[in-house]
Amino acid sequence: MAKRAAPEVNAGSMADIAFLLLIFFLVTTTIETDSGINRKLPPMEESDEDVIIKQKNIFTVLLNGKDQLLVEDEIMELKDLRKAAVEFLDNGGDRSCDYCKGKKDPASSDNPDKAIISLKNERETSYKMYIAVQNELVAAYNELRDDRAQALYGNSFSDMEANYKDVNWPGNKEKLKEKIDQIKLDYPQKLSEVQ
Repeated sequence: MAKRAAPEVNAGSMADIAFLLLIFFLVTTTIETDSGINRKLPPMEESDEDVIIKQKNIFTVLLNGKDQLLVEDEIMELKDLRKAAVEFLDNGGDRSCDYCKGKKDPASSDNPDKAIISLKNERETSYKMYIAVQNELVAAYNELRDDRAQALYGNSFSDMEANYKDVNWPGNKEKLKEKIDQIKLDYPQKLSEVQ
């Protein structure tokens, strides 16, 4: 009996197939990129005069390495931070703010334009807690802006911003931008991070 030769597999095109698969996966794979916290830095001012800020217009938030929150020298839970920030920002202590709904306490912030939230955290603070505190403080501004937009225009601020970013929104974008800017002027976001 004669031995039959085993049929050979043509491997000539294997390199081509591997190369095509490599190209396919390189083109179709999406690589996630981390985005940071969206913060707009204030412009550099070439002013020699010092700005004097009254201590009552600064809302201090301290976050220690054990993720404990100290707000205005009192220990506070994270769930109470937004409410405390809203009360501080919307106080209207000097009574110059006719739209402020706060207690008008003269010992607290004068008006939203002068109110500053100062956040300081230690190096050992967890990233999760840092972001949670940031979210609560920004949510306080958003809550006040939503209330102001409802009072002025009958629409929430977040909806107005979403409409402005929507390419297919049929309304007048310039007029909408003016409304958004007015609300941002009424409640400017002054969030300072101390090193």
